Amino acid sequence: MSKKKKFYLQENETIDQCLERMAKEGYLPVRRMERPVFKEEMTNGEKKYIPVGREIIFEGKMIG
Repeated sequence: MSKKKKFYLQENETIDQCLERMAKEGYLPVRRMERPVFKEEMTNGEKKYIPVGREIIFEGKMIG
């Protein structure tokens, strides 16, 4: 089993719920990352990337 694992915050899930899910699997959060989510739009023949949200990812380390 790997010692590190990434946990993605799921839709309609709070950060506390994600951290509880990590603890149930035996992982302790060591790092939080956020990535922007973009939507591609065509305007006058040009591609434009519009930010529409963010993705939150926790990196967990195996306890014990």
